[in-house]
Amino acid sequence: MNYVLALFLPPLSILLTGRVFTSIIVFLIWVPAIIFSGGLTHPMFILLAWILIYQSREERRSR
Repeated sequence: MNYVLALFLPPLSILLTGRVFTSIIVFLIWVPAIIFSGGLTHPMFILLAWILIYQSREERRSR
């Protein structure tokens, strides 16, 4: 479910993985990037969110 959320709201998806500081930084960069580039940078944030989701799942599995 978090992967689908990452498609629409990557900062919220990153926040749900437990990375508060990273989600705040991504949000502050994501909003102007969406406004000024017209959404061209959105796939970069989706990819970042998917990588962080995958890492958090791998961390849980290794415990």
